[in-house]
Amino acid sequence: MELYLFLKIIFIIGCIVTLCAILRNLDVIKIILVYFKDKLLGK
Repeated sequence: MELYLFLKIIFIIGCIVTLCAILRNLDVIKIILVYFKDKLLGK
């Protein structure tokens, strides 16, 4: 039972870390998308 709780806590922490990483990289992702859009429409 303790092992199950331990794994659940690790899983939740992993999800939070992943969400933080995605939110921090959103600006970078937006810049890349705008760049590709300009490249495609510019031709």
